[in-house]
Amino acid sequence: MFEKRYRLNLVFNANKVYDRQIVEGIGEYLQAAQCDWDIYFEDDFRYRLDSLKSWKGDGIIADFDNPEVEEILKETDIPMVAIGGSYHHKDDYPRLPYVATDNAALVKLAYEHLKRKGLPQFAFYGMPDTSYSRWSKEREHAFIEQVSSDGYHPHVNQGLCTTAELWDTAQQNLESWLQSLPKPIGIIAVTDSRARHLLQACDHLNILVPEEVAVIGIDNESMARYLNRTALSSVTQGCKQMGYEAAKILHRMLSGYAVENSLMIVDPTGIEERQSTDYRALRDPYVIQAMHFIRHNACRGIKVAQVVDSVGISRTNLETRFIDEVGCSMHEQLHMTKFYRACELVTSTDLAFDEISRICGYPSVQYMYTVMRKNIGMTPGEYRVSSRLNTGN
Repeated sequence: MFEKRYRLNLVFNANKVYDRQIVEGIGEYLQAAQCDWDIYFEDDFRYRLDSLKSWKGDGIIADFDNPEVEEILKETDIPMVAIGGSYHHKDDYPRLPYVATDNAALVKLAYEHLKRKGLPQFAFYGMPDTSYSRWSKEREHAFIEQVSSDGYHPHVNQGLCTTAELWDTAQQNLESWLQSLPKPIGIIAVTDSRARHLLQACDHLNILVPEEVAVIGIDNESMARYLNRTALSSVTQGCKQMGYEAAKILHRMLSGYAVENSLMIVDPTGIEERQSTDYRALRDPYVIQAMHFIRHNACRGIKVAQVVDSVGISRTNLETRFIDEVGCSMHEQLHMTKFYRACELVTSTDLAFDEISRICGYPSVQYMYTVMRKNIGMTPGEYRVSSRLNTGN
């Protein structure tokens, strides 16, 4: 009458956002299907390779992006579903049920986003080529193929590993590469972590983001999205869906259904667009300087006079140039920059509204309420609830 109680091992390092979201998807399937499963997971959410060799149980869901895990588990007779990246060569897939993120689709989504912004050149910042970064090499291959097919030159840098010992050397290497690139340019970083390194290097070099270099990452890591001064645009992988489908496949296997060598490739879910790719094809160097100053200082309560001072030409001259290029006045741009920042914080954080109004440079929370009602017809509270209902969060 009742399903047997199974013991499962989840072989993931959940200190990574990718792994955490996969495990969350596995949990969602367990709740939806009401599976009577005992889940083994290391206390610190990191797998131990030695324990894999001796572990006995009924099923495994494992991260096969780690070649050591793949080597240990590929011959196991325990029912198993592997999770990892997609490959452009079919022969590279493991010979067992496998759920993959679509590396080519992730890069395509990022690349097309940058193209729509009007950027004329494109680059990719990856990772050193090792057996542990096969997924990075796949994304690099997809970038080169897609950009070359459109007639652009693909600028690529794998960079160095960023351990504590190599951090300074790695950042110097990255800064040299950034200085060598033509501008303006859009850069796809293989992960959000690599994207943050790019933003930091640009800041050190006084390279304007996104006016000279627009940056987009992959993962949409919520914990660290604001660790840089410039909020990062990022592609969201379908990690939770991957975990859900892997658990579903394993459930079928444990129930006695055949799923021989099944392969499922999961699409990315979209892009979270933030300031790092808010590029406009501006030509006037004075307007570019003014726009950059506004982006980074609007929420500090600056006025138009301070924008003019930062650029160093007359107010009338700059205002005329700005309206011709951007299509609105500097005062309007200051207002909208603060407003968009407030909207982003309302929807993506749980900060109190009086704190958001302070961060965005509004004189009072009541003033922010008035601005939001005028522009979107909702209070901050109504907008937060509405946005989360629409995204399912």
